[in-house]
Amino acid sequence: MAEVKFSTGDAKPVNGKHVGKWVLVIIILVFVAILLGSSFTIVNEGYVGVKYRFGKIEQDNLTAGLNIHIPFIEEIVQVDTREQVYAVTTDAYTSDTQSVNELQLKVNYCYDSSMLSNIIRNIGVSNVETKLLVPNVQKIAKDAIGKVKAEQLVQSRADVTTEIQNSLTEILDDYGIVVTAFAIENLSFDSAFEESIQAKVIAEQDALKMENKTKEKQEEAKQVVIAAQADADSKRIAAEAEADAIKVIQEQLQSSPNYIEYLKVDRWNGQLPQVVSDGVNPFVALDSNTAGNTAAGNGGN
Repeated sequence: MAEVKFSTGDAKPVNGKHVGKWVLVIIILVFVAILLGSSFTIVNEGYVGVKYRFGKIEQDNLTAGLNIHIPFIEEIVQVDTREQVYAVTTDAYTSDTQSVNELQLKVNYCYDSSMLSNIIRNIGVSNVETKLLVPNVQKIAKDAIGKVKAEQLVQSRADVTTEIQNSLTEILDDYGIVVTAFAIENLSFDSAFEESIQAKVIAEQDALKMENKTKEKQEEAKQVVIAAQADADSKRIAAEAEADAIKVIQEQLQSSPNYIEYLKVDRWNGQLPQVVSDGVNPFVALDSNTAGNTAAGNGGN
């Protein structure tokens, strides 16, 4: 049987070498794209990039933004350098054996960027809390609280807080951990002790009120004394002034006997006195009508 063959006039034979070339080009382009994509890492704000080469730290201060590294050989890991918060709730005892229940402690901290490599090598960023904060925070806080009485802890809470923060700073600073803040957020004592503290505070407030009232009364009394003294001084000064004036007048009269006559003339209002007395027998000055009637009466006699 004869073989039948179909063919088109425009068909061209496929060149296997040409197809293979394009496949190779595509593979190369894909590989280059993968290489380029693996050569860049974006470090976010608040983070520091740490570059590793075959697992060894090469650089630990890559800033935020686009950073280049060798693909498959180098790797960039982001480390959060923002302020972290570690909180814990525990119990403690004061020096007078008062129990502090549910003591809430909070530490704010961050990493010292200059010691970041040491933190990663010796501790591990993920192990900072478990290896450093958990044992040290509770121990230092309990030791500090155990040195003071419960009442002192209530009244001087800020001082105790500062002491704990300073101790934590001194210990953690060697590891590259910077303590930015520390707080005691809760102090809970036995109900009987809290009632006694409250009663004492009320008594102290009442005593302070009484003391203020006493001072107020003392001040009022002092003002009365001051006013009386001022009045006495004023009267004394007036009396001394009057005595000095009398003394001056007396000296003037002694040195000038006619001075009193001058004063009479100077102060006379021009009217004669109605009664003039000279010793025992007074002389009564009469007007003209009275004088005429008196003369007529005497004539009749």
